[in-house]
Amino acid sequence: MMWQAFAEGLGATAGAALAVMLVTFAVALHRGVHRVVDVAWGAAFAAVALVSYVLSAGEGDDGVRLLVTVLTVAWGLRLALHIARRGRGLGEDPRYAAMLAGAHGNPDLYALRKVYLLQGALVWLISLPVQAAQYLAGPVGGWAWAGTAVWAVGLGFEAVGDLQLARFKADPAHRGRIMDRGLWSWTRHPNYFGDFCVWWGLFLIVCAEPATAAATVVSPLVMSFLLIRGSGKALLERHMAGRPGYAEYTARTSGFLPRPPRSPGSR
Repeated sequence: MMWQAFAEGLGATAGAALAVMLVTFAVALHRGVHRVVDVAWGAAFAAVALVSYVLSAGEGDDGVRLLVTVLTVAWGLRLALHIARRGRGLGEDPRYAAMLAGAHGNPDLYALRKVYLLQGALVWLISLPVQAAQYLAGPVGGWAWAGTAVWAVGLGFEAVGDLQLARFKADPAHRGRIMDRGLWSWTRHPNYFGDFCVWWGLFLIVCAEPATAAATVVSPLVMSFLLIRGSGKALLERHMAGRPGYAEYTARTSGFLPRPPRSPGSR
């Protein structure tokens, strides 16, 4: 691990994450909705990975650098495009509307501080393993292939789960019903479980060097907290709690880690 080169690049990667968020903030002001920041989440990770790749030229192993960059960009752009398609033509996200309704002072500046700048900082922190992997001596070995396998499971869960949910919602006969089919019968959150696997998979790549793993393990831990206890699973389930049939769905379906659905009346 080339620690000095890695440290020297941290400012540029922070700048990349900040730039994506500021451009998105300008777009949000023009459109009058802040839900576009969700698109920037995946795009910012892709930007950080690409900047890291450029900065690390001639430093780390070329195979590892290319692998971790491709994995991160593929995940980030797929997520950004999915959220952009899902939100096309819609108004403000209820989460942001509720937050801004209670804002003190200018609501847009409040959103800039509490959403855009915070998300930019989180992108930079969570992507530390991706940045560090660019400076590993390499070559691509067992840890990298194990990480890629876990990443692939995560991307598959996320992409298939999103597709299944989109098709379910597109059928007017399903209006007001709870999605409980396919991957959604094995876990209430296949998309969040997918993100969880993606980022633990990317972290596994740097486990080839224990010191680097120890220095960056905070990143997948933070992502896991956000997905399970923060703005992911916990927030969504509070929003869904009053929906007809949701209590029955939660009784038979795993809250996070996939497993076969429980039979009615089983514990």
